[in-house]
Amino acid sequence: MTSIRFFLEALGQYNFLQTALITSILIGVMSGIIGSFIILRGMSLMGDAISHAVLPGVAVAYMLGLNLFFGAAIFGVLAAFLIGLVSMKSKLKTDTSIGIVFSAFFALGFILISMAQSSTNLHHILFGNVLAVSDTDLITTLIVFVVLILFIVLFYKELLITSFDETYAKAYGMKTQVMHYGLMLALTLVTVTALQTVGIILIVAMLITPAATAFLWTNKLSHMLVISSAFSVVSSVIGLYLSYTFNWASGPAIVLTTAIFFLITFLFSPKQEILFKKKRGTVNA
Repeated sequence: MTSIRFFLEALGQYNFLQTALITSILIGVMSGIIGSFIILRGMSLMGDAISHAVLPGVAVAYMLGLNLFFGAAIFGVLAAFLIGLVSMKSKLKTDTSIGIVFSAFFALGFILISMAQSSTNLHHILFGNVLAVSDTDLITTLIVFVVLILFIVLFYKELLITSFDETYAKAYGMKTQVMHYGLMLALTLVTVTALQTVGIILIVAMLITPAATAFLWTNKLSHMLVISSAFSVVSSVIGLYLSYTFNWASGPAIVLTTAIFFLITFLFSPKQEILFKKKRGTVNA
């Protein structure tokens, strides 16, 4: 009965619940899609890096009286660029570059927040509060959602090929670096829009866990995108319900739900071969 009352209130009585529910669904779809490409490219750490790197952008935007979205987006893009620059111009591996850049940005963010003496609730920035999402945040999320869908639809073939065989993509004449930074920009936008929902610290789980869950159920990329988005959306809605009903922090509630889905998949997926036996395969188009 509590769950029925929640959805009735979300659909018809409380505007803030409607906004939170729609935002959760949009972010769930975006996280599922972009997360699928991230794990197939072995770039899970990049998602973690960008999520931490946006903190100084949030602080600077607050100090200047600007929209937090723009400050976070600028620093997220800057972090992705610096990681790529250090990797290409030095003998260091990508994971080392990621560790250097994201830890430096994260530390800078905390220093700037302390300097600004911000009244902004840092707990909500770190762990999210989907029930506090405003109509403006919803509009921003919707715009990013449309941009991401257009990007995936227009460049699906290029993203597919570069995700599985970058050498072949280069030989085929594709601009792999353009695709890489395009994906990084998309990742940054999704990360920034998800700040209110799951926060800086937990966004990497939202990006990775549903996609990893979908990977264990299918060998086809197009199916993986749909399944990952579905797991992410359901987890977001359940997490929102738990947050509203039991006064839990929305971010941890959503992430815990994604982890439970992954655990169930880990045990029962035929591809995983723990409780079922089936020939292994790889994700394809």
